[in-house]
Amino acid sequence: MTAARAGDHTANGDRPSFAATPSAATPADVRGRGFASRAALPVLEDWIDAAVAPLPPRAVAPAGLAAALAEGVVLAAPLTAPDDWPPADRAARDGVAVASSDTLGAGSYNPVPLPDAVRVAAGEPMPPGTDAVLPVEALQADGPFVEALDSAAPGDGVERRGDGLRAGTVLLTAGHRLRPQDLGLLAALGVDTLLVGARPRVRVVLAGGPRSGPETLGAMLTALVGRDGGVVELVGPLPADRAALAAAYAAPGADLLISAGRTGVGEDDVAPLALADAGALALHGVALRPGDSAALGTAGGVPAVLLPGEPMACLTAYELLAGRAVRRLAGRAPALPHPALPAVMVRKLVSEIGCTELYRVRRTADGLVEPVASPHRPGLAGAVLADGFVLIPADSEGVPAGATVTLRCFDGTSL
Repeated sequence: MTAARAGDHTANGDRPSFAATPSAATPADVRGRGFASRAALPVLEDWIDAAVAPLPPRAVAPAGLAAALAEGVVLAAPLTAPDDWPPADRAARDGVAVASSDTLGAGSYNPVPLPDAVRVAAGEPMPPGTDAVLPVEALQADGPFVEALDSAAPGDGVERRGDGLRAGTVLLTAGHRLRPQDLGLLAALGVDTLLVGARPRVRVVLAGGPRSGPETLGAMLTALVGRDGGVVELVGPLPADRAALAAAYAAPGADLLISAGRTGVGEDDVAPLALADAGALALHGVALRPGDSAALGTAGGVPAVLLPGEPMACLTAYELLAGRAVRRLAGRAPALPHPALPAVMVRKLVSEIGCTELYRVRRTADGLVEPVASPHRPGLAGAVLADGFVLIPADSEGVPAGATVTLRCFDGTSL
């Protein structure tokens, strides 16, 4: 039985149709042997977008979201204001609520008695028959009476009904990441239920390899999946055994499978073979550096992403492939979550046509950007020292010194 392989696709951005390999009942090697022609990154993105749909949203009370803000909870449906806010005219400051007509002509040399004045605090409803609030400095007491030392126009010191929001106003759109101020307003508006994105169950299988350690990949992938809205079930590390990996891949209970390690074409690189046994190997090999041995398919009826075992290659392939799948399941925007801003390169970045390359870069003291490590250098040290990364597209030979590039920030801020 033959498989749709990376070699069946071009790396120049074409997006031909492809079919996943059926479950392999034979020991045939269905891997992308040699990667003579790797699939272009857009081909894999298309596969993920077609194979991964958002999970049904969950309904939660706003009070239950306070502890979940760090998870990056996002709305699954637009939210509109149920009523006007404020719901009635109210005092915008401390003072005395008055009928503005009663203050005509008032001044420091002509105090005007206010027999019907009512003291109010900011936020209190306006008493009937009043339409303004005089501040305390515009008042004086004359025995049991209050006198105005200044006149007031209708609406002075008053927050009118609906000044903040009108009923039906779209407050937040689908995909919006909730913030503390959002929860405060929702509580004030009396919103009792929100539809938010699901938390996909992601099985992360550590398949090992000579250049990776379970403590490295397990810790990193658990944090990345959590950032993108998923909950991790960590399995392994498992030996380089095709049957053991296939069993772990096909086990029920996950919405997405991510496996790290054993994705090459060596004798012990059995992860792609195990994926074919557990379901289907759709694509193996991507025109991406680092991370070119990544693969896509299905296992146990759910989408699966195989990541290289080398830590930097694993990180790159997660960000551009597996993370996209997690975010789609969680109802989030599938694009990279890193803030992007323009930056000017200090030195030239050299790239190979036909391959998307990720350069780790950092900001210099004068605000320019310089490379920390090339796509060919393994290890996470360069990523730790970097402020972010620059993606060189497959149709580019690189970026000259002085060119403006898009810097994607690792730390979630725009520096």
